[in-house]
Amino acid sequence: MSGLELIDVSKSYGATRVLDGVSLSIAPREFIAFLGPSGSGKSTLLRIIAGLETLDSGEVHLGGQRIDGLAPGARGIAMVFQHYALYPHMTVRENMAFGLINAKVPKDEIASRIAQAADILEIGSQLDKKPGQMSGGQRQRVAIGRAIVKQPRLFLLDEPLSNLDAALRSRTRVELAQLRNRVDAALIMVTHDQAEAMTLADRIVVMNDRRIQQVGTPAEVYARPANAFVARFVGSPAMAMLAGRVISGESGRLRVRLAGGAELQTAVAAAGIAADAPVEVGLRPEHVTLAPPGSGGIAATVELVERLGDRTFIYTRLAEGSEVIACAPGFSEVRPGDEVLLAIDAAAAHVFSADGTAHHPEASA
Repeated sequence: MSGLELIDVSKSYGATRVLDGVSLSIAPREFIAFLGPSGSGKSTLLRIIAGLETLDSGEVHLGGQRIDGLAPGARGIAMVFQHYALYPHMTVRENMAFGLINAKVPKDEIASRIAQAADILEIGSQLDKKPGQMSGGQRQRVAIGRAIVKQPRLFLLDEPLSNLDAALRSRTRVELAQLRNRVDAALIMVTHDQAEAMTLADRIVVMNDRRIQQVGTPAEVYARPANAFVARFVGSPAMAMLAGRVISGESGRLRVRLAGGAELQTAVAAAGIAADAPVEVGLRPEHVTLAPPGSGGIAATVELVERLGDRTFIYTRLAEGSEVIACAPGFSEVRPGDEVLLAIDAAAAHVFSADGTAHHPEASA
């Protein structure tokens, strides 16, 4: 069975363009995360798939059937909203049964589906409670259960964890990961939380400025961002971007002089990038460490220290003003205001052209 297919989907509100020619293919049981900043179009795209918004042009296909002209209830899709949208005067059982009753599903079938969903979500003891008697995490499970009983071909999750506190969000994230193995459907989740996307998704769809910027596995998006926006957006802490100019392409690899004068011999292929071209050098925190005194590292001033137990992120400022984040093992003793030297793994650096195009280090280097 084919999955979901979006073909050149566009949408405007008046003169404001919110989606511009979005195309995407999703496999039948794939877990996809739409990741992007506010206003990137990810929630609008989700609502178009659900039938809650109309598209201006393009097509939406599910299971080989074109569905963009169908009513929401006829699409075989179930949506879980950010704010649960439960009926407060109904019990959990009644909330889960409501849509099935309207669809004239037989009573014994309704009871069977509710029991199965309650077992999957471990809410069997909550079925006779009303939403007001439950915690936020329990209400979110009920909202997911109400979607499960519809036995859809596709689940749409609109920032399902954003209303939960940090501890509950982490626990519910694990539950969602387990859920995807128990349902025979694809899942699409809209989120602005990178941890959710990186943990749960088979593939991440990074969106910005009305378009898809990159589609790839979490590892691909992190290690080989398609452009400067993805490089800055994906990763916590974010990738440092240092302005520089290409010195040469000796040995087929780019050598770059940073704004502060330091030179980096990268492992990025020199083909297609001219000498003296302005570029940005991208560095993940794990590729920057503290160098011992007298080692010839790049001088920087510590501005913030983020100690996480197993590692420490050290936020520094170079003399020319750029921010670089270094990573140290364990519980570092450095403090804000300290002067340090940075050792950069230039072979791991990414290079971005002036238009944002990414050039990655070659694996053989």
